Amino acid sequence: MTYSSSTHSEQTPEKQHQRIIVRNNYGEKLVGVLSESGTLEIAVLCHGFQSTKESSTIASIAGALEKEGISVFSFDFAGNGESEGTFEYGNYWREADDLSAVIKHLNGMKRVVTAIVGHSKGGDVVLLYASKYHDINRVVNVSGRYNLERGNEDRLGKDFLQVIQKDGFIDIKNKKGDTQRVTKKSLMERLNTNIHEACLNIDNTCRVLTVHGSDDEVIPVEDAMEFDKIIPNHKLHIVEGANHSYTSHQIELASVVVPFIKDGIEHKDA
Repeated sequence: MTYSSSTHSEQTPEKQHQRIIVRNNYGEKLVGVLSESGTLEIAVLCHGFQSTKESSTIASIAGALEKEGISVFSFDFAGNGESEGTFEYGNYWREADDLSAVIKHLNGMKRVVTAIVGHSKGGDVVLLYASKYHDINRVVNVSGRYNLERGNEDRLGKDFLQVIQKDGFIDIKNKKGDTQRVTKKSLMERLNTNIHEACLNIDNTCRVLTVHGSDDEVIPVEDAMEFDKIIPNHKLHIVEGANHSYTSHQIELASVVVPFIKDGIEHKDA
């Protein structure tokens, strides 16, 4: 296929969806899908906690990008969806390394990753990636959590710290009703991941967009305000009335994210 160097939706070839396997730094197979729109540039999309590349939020953004003639790669983090590995409650930095393995693989295919997008936990992961690797100029944090010490009681129970200290684990149900084990090690990894400190290490040249729903029932909209205070080259957009999954606001979410990514492609050489 001959790739164009910018987005031209009216000239986009017929969409192709290619399943791609990427090995992470731990030898595990990560399963992803490349939605080919004919552009050299690719946006990489990262799902949230207990989710997959097929989540409604990720699929909505992917579809909107494809319509604008932008190629998209969505994948499952290790221990999630179709990818190998064991589910972990934490793994924030390890998922940032999974993202690094994906970007290196795409670069090896002679493609240019111009933007990384993450929803919920994936939002934190793309910010962590940007703070460590410094090679992506457009980062989109959709409903990421600012303080990882919060939100644990809702998932693990009021006395989660005492229980996990006593038993060494807590079993929780995922969205499909399957049991997943939260170990003390993975909980501590989450509690010791400092998103604030990481955001301070994001380059000034990296443009970051944070999108958050005003009625988010999982992560309060105030977290988005905190990102806006500390990330240097930052844009904030609050989607009025939207919940955590943007159930009734998928179109508005896409209308904010897609132009931000498209603008980065069109001005990448400026």
